[in-house]
Amino acid sequence: MPQAKPYLVLEQEKKSHRTKDELRQRREAEKALITGKKLKEWPEIRENKVAHKEFLRVQKVLESIEKFDEIFAPVVNRYCLLQAECKDFEEKREVFYQNVRNLEEEWQRDPEEMSQSEYFKLLSQMEKVLIDCDKQVQAKRKMLLDLEKEMCMTVASALRSIPKKPKEKKDPLGAILKR
Repeated sequence: MPQAKPYLVLEQEKKSHRTKDELRQRREAEKALITGKKLKEWPEIRENKVAHKEFLRVQKVLESIEKFDEIFAPVVNRYCLLQAECKDFEEKREVFYQNVRNLEEEWQRDPEEMSQSEYFKLLSQMEKVLIDCDKQVQAKRKMLLDLEKEMCMTVASALRSIPKKPKEKKDPLGAILKR
């Protein structure tokens, strides 16, 4: 189901099945959603280096489109936390991957240090942890993508908010001549 278009988009398109009263009501409702207060960074974001860096990046983006409003604080802060968590899981995954490689190299160098069954049992456990970590990263990435779509931070979601027809320029002289 397509999302309802914002008032500004409907106004630029100059075509809508909505009445003037409905459009006015939508414009007022959209204005009522903006608090006019600057979005605040949560303390846990400020303390986390990765999350804070992401917050500053998102702040620039939202300020440029005049949407850096406190009403969006939970979504933006949650997004920044998810970015930091995702990076943390990616780093852990890399450590586990290196441990698996080290175990394989150690087995190649000195296969008699541990029995074959011990080696495969340990390798299996380490790879299970690696796969679990991968699942966590994928889940976090899915959450990030969902938030990016919600905050109009993907190409597709940004394009959906652009009017399909360019705004027509009024030519008063041309209108008179056409009569």
